Amino acid sequence: MGKDEDKSLLTQGQISNSDDTRNKEKFINELEKLLGSNFSAQEREKISRAFDMAKVAYDGLYRKSGEPFITHPMEVAKIVASLKLDADSIIAALLHDAIEDSEGRVTYEMIEKQFGKEIALIVDGVTKVSRINAPVGNVEQKKKLETIQKMLFAMAEDVRVIFVKLADRLHNMRTIEFVEDAEKKRYKALETLEVYAPIAHKLGINIIKSELEDLCFKVLHYDEYQKIKQLVAQKRTEREERLKTYVQQLTSAFQEHNIDAKVEGRYKHYYSIWKKMIQKGKDFNELYDLIGLRAIVPDVTTCYTAVGIVHNLWVPLPGRFKDYIAAPKSNGYRSIHTTVITQFGEPIEIQIRDKNMHEEAEYGLIAHWAYKSGEGVVDIKQKWLLRLTEWRKELSQGYASVDDLKKELQMSEVFVLTPKGEIIHLPYGATPIDFAYAVHTEVGHHYAGAKVNGKIVPIDYQLNNGDVVEIIVNKSSPGPSLDWLKYAKSPRTKAKIKRFFKEKEREQLIERGKDVLRRVAKRLNVAIEELLERPEIKKYLSAHQIDEEEFITRLGDKTLTQDELLTLLGYREPQKKKEVKHKKKSPASLVIVDGLDGLETLFAKCCNPIPGDRIVGVTSKRGLVIHRSNCQNVLSLGSDRKFPAVWRSDVTAQFGVLMKLELDKKERVPEILSKTMEKKIEIKNFKFENIQDDFVIVSLSVTVSSLEELEEIMTYFKSFPGVRKVVRG
Repeated sequence: MGKDEDKSLLTQGQISNSDDTRNKEKFINELEKLLGSNFSAQEREKISRAFDMAKVAYDGLYRKSGEPFITHPMEVAKIVASLKLDADSIIAALLHDAIEDSEGRVTYEMIEKQFGKEIALIVDGVTKVSRINAPVGNVEQKKKLETIQKMLFAMAEDVRVIFVKLADRLHNMRTIEFVEDAEKKRYKALETLEVYAPIAHKLGINIIKSELEDLCFKVLHYDEYQKIKQLVAQKRTEREERLKTYVQQLTSAFQEHNIDAKVEGRYKHYYSIWKKMIQKGKDFNELYDLIGLRAIVPDVTTCYTAVGIVHNLWVPLPGRFKDYIAAPKSNGYRSIHTTVITQFGEPIEIQIRDKNMHEEAEYGLIAHWAYKSGEGVVDIKQKWLLRLTEWRKELSQGYASVDDLKKELQMSEVFVLTPKGEIIHLPYGATPIDFAYAVHTEVGHHYAGAKVNGKIVPIDYQLNNGDVVEIIVNKSSPGPSLDWLKYAKSPRTKAKIKRFFKEKEREQLIERGKDVLRRVAKRLNVAIEELLERPEIKKYLSAHQIDEEEFITRLGDKTLTQDELLTLLGYREPQKKKEVKHKKKSPASLVIVDGLDGLETLFAKCCNPIPGDRIVGVTSKRGLVIHRSNCQNVLSLGSDRKFPAVWRSDVTAQFGVLMKLELDKKERVPEILSKTMEKKIEIKNFKFENIQDDFVIVSLSVTVSSLEELEEIMTYFKSFPGVRKVVRG
């Protein structure tokens, strides 16, 4: 693509037709209406240019519904605007499919040039997530691990990637009836229900979570969906009349006390009704909380005043009062919930919150993100990114499974208190052992008992909202028991217990590893000490940045098998030759990043890493890039962009590496090239960089398989007469 081709393409796509111009203006006005505010002149101009680029990107493309493809990104942009996100997010929504679907008409570089790096990175992140088919149902565990981790990598770059992706998925689910392939339709619904709806829930974006659940419910359980819909419709008129009465009564009560409150009725969505019927084993007619009331008042103080007014109007139901203002949920949700018995004898839940709480309840993390800054918001963003990193590490180290991650996303919560009044959020059904590990890992490891509200309770006691929990610690305890896994309900508690036992078993693993070494040493007829000094093993230790003890541990836990060790040492069983010969490794499997094998990676051109080099994975606009650890381009980067990486033990690929030779005169070059050919060193490129009478620098690009091979070649060149210096480029 030519240097100015992005400009010419955009010019081609400029909207010259007056009808199209009016449509664009109408679209931008719609965005402002949904946003609830006007764009600045600069923002309006950028969105106008983004619309023009989108027209070019999606020109000639159509959806399954028969509509022009651009209708999809326009609808996604409208959803993003309705979420009150910034202009950059709206532009990213308009262009979120451009890189993937424009057949090269629009590229990452063009988006970055026209709209800046931030927007380009959001679009790139959404593109990466869209390429991932999230594991659902009974999928192989290893595949689940790899795909979910790739998704977390992409999302961690910028939380707005998640927001735009959720909007994209919401519109796709709204139009899923046009997908003809029943299996594909079912997969998308299952993926949405198992991954995207729970993520929306965890981020507190209730307005998206509820609609996604209903849309999935309709696809996955069509008959049940229609049944619930009909049952709700049968009594809708009666419910609407009663709800109208309740709203009027409560509004009047607030007015009598001079409280300016907005009271509104709310209906339980279909999926939550069906799920409650399944979980509680109840018939539709037995459910009493199908409708509810919400009161939005001016401030926090008025929330508590409003509770008194509600309880004076209707009789409160004992045990059904929840104060999420004093103890917010882990996703930031704040509100007061109380259930009362009305004059019609039916229980009804009432939520009381102020305007800020209501915005947060509907939009979750988005409410903190859009148009806001400051330390509190930064903390919220950092906590989310930190949690993504923790999930990824727990998955990669094998202490947690993808199913654990899904459970954590979907779990209901309870909040309990430390003796000092600190709030701890735990999954519903959590026990004292979960609380102990949530306080601190070492408190969990030395758990000896617990008091709840001043009384000793057993380890399987189920904690309730508001319980005050005190852990009894035995510092001389040897550590947790495997039996504790039966009582732990939190995936994170289980992960910490498993980690303890893996580390505890290290001595046993070392002994098993030594047994493997003895068998291999015997087969090769050498001593163990001599075996460990073999250059192949030294190369492995260097490539993986481990010591001998860790090497032996890997043999013990079968991370490195006996057969793999024999292959590493060059030993081949005759019958296995053909099998080994035909095995090939794709570029994506040459390295292991942060414990994860199989990630798509690129190798940096600036430092050309090769097996034997210490390496690091760096996130960039192009994806995950492998650099040498001492590369100047990564030393100044933040730790949030760098991930530990090691070479696989069985890498057999060839790598191009640049070397520079300083010679005393130009006439030496033919002799050097001749010697190189005799040695069968493969030269890919050759050029003079500097030529003076007594000073010549020659640049050579050679092909090698490892650092060891490169060092041998460099030593070979240094032995030539007239070669003053040999350095790696």
